[in-house]
Amino acid sequence: MAQPGNTPRRLRRPRSPVAETSRARGRFWWLKWLLGVALIALLIVEGIILWPRLNEYWQALTEIHWGWVAACVAAQAVSLSGYASVQQRLLNAAGVVAGHLKNLSVIYASTAMALTLPAGQVFSTAFTYKQTRKWGATPVVASWQLAMCGVIAAATLALLGATGAVAFGTKVSPVTLTISLVGMAALFLALRYVAQNPGSIERIGHRVLALYNRSRKNPTGRGMHRWSEILKQLDSVELSRTDTAVAFGWSAVHRVADVLCLGFACWAVGADPSFAGLLIAFTAAKAVGSIPLMPGGLGYVEPVLITALTMAGSTWAQAAAAVFVYRIISFVLVALVGWLIFLVSFRATHHEDLEMDLEFERREQPGV
Repeated sequence: MAQPGNTPRRLRRPRSPVAETSRARGRFWWLKWLLGVALIALLIVEGIILWPRLNEYWQALTEIHWGWVAACVAAQAVSLSGYASVQQRLLNAAGVVAGHLKNLSVIYASTAMALTLPAGQVFSTAFTYKQTRKWGATPVVASWQLAMCGVIAAATLALLGATGAVAFGTKVSPVTLTISLVGMAALFLALRYVAQNPGSIERIGHRVLALYNRSRKNPTGRGMHRWSEILKQLDSVELSRTDTAVAFGWSAVHRVADVLCLGFACWAVGADPSFAGLLIAFTAAKAVGSIPLMPGGLGYVEPVLITALTMAGSTWAQAAAAVFVYRIISFVLVALVGWLIFLVSFRATHHEDLEMDLEFERREQPGV
């Protein structure tokens, strides 16, 4: 009860969160309407500004030369065949015999995974690892082959980029170029030396393990047997100078054919970029595409290619049309063929791969 002389205070009913939200929405309806009008106006202005370019882009696509498109498809097929030959040569050097068609089917399927799946490079690497294990490669040889393929591919891409920069007239820092090439060569030679001289590496590994076990107070022989088993598997690798030269040669075929695919796409729509600009555009796109933001670099590789080809002498419309043709062939067509090969050749045995999946995961864990 209220005390005498005091006016009873009127209790206010608290508002529910739903009512507050509705009130806020009603208060700012005009702001949403204004933003909608601004967005429509922006799209209209951009359409008016870009219409001449879009019209030229569409005209370039409608006047496409299908002969060059066929050459573009053939160049992409040669590119993937060259990469399959690199893999085949390295496996043969390790005593793993697998025909070119087997290697090529794995390359197509793994490339489709890398292009279309989130974290596709991980799935692609695991798939290639499992298939080479089925062909008889030991776990160490399968991992070694993957590492060597990556190093060789990176080296040939760097050489293409340096060639394009020199041809374009850009001043390439001799120090930077030398450090990059020496670093890749050192990594390649180190992997090759490990494969050819497991005995010397075994002694070094035993000393390192002994020091590690002593510092961690582990049993003296812990890890020694595992290290010896790894090097015993590498003992089957005999990568001669001829094998090395042939592997680099096929890697060059892989890269040059991919560049030709981009060049043929340009000629198909009437573009004629300079040779140096074509190399720089290709190298820049591959470098940016290696950033795992979207599958296949979709959405950010295309602007890089268009910008670089425009700087190389093409119009914006020609560059955009050329990139469209190139990506349809090197991305969409390759992914479709790769997934078709996977469904026909590998899907039936997919349920047998659980053990190798677990093995690959164990080998990827630190300290294993």
